[in-house]
Amino acid sequence: MKSGKVVLGALAGIAAGAALGVLLAPDKGSVTRQKIAKKGNDYVDGLGNKFNQVVDTASKKFETFKDEATRMAENGKDKLEKVDGELMGAARSKVNEVRNEVKSVVHS
Repeated sequence: MKSGKVVLGALAGIAAGAALGVLLAPDKGSVTRQKIAKKGNDYVDGLGNKFNQVVDTASKKFETFKDEATRMAENGKDKLEKVDGELMGAARSKVNEVRNEVKSVVHS
């Protein structure tokens, strides 16, 4: 029985609150609905602005990351070309040494 009284009391309170809200409302229902709709639109606009800010920030960070990755790749390519040139020079030098030794052995 006690829980039934609590539920009945809660329902009575909700009904009384709704009745007082209607009786004491400062504006007509249509005006109140317009205010609620405007507030909802304001929240949607604010959420859209926040979303655009997040997208802009993410885009800027992506561009920064892309630029850094491109710079690192170019530096790596330059270093690789330098090492490749050094290895090719060393290989040519070794080939020439071997060629000279073969010539000296053949002519002896």
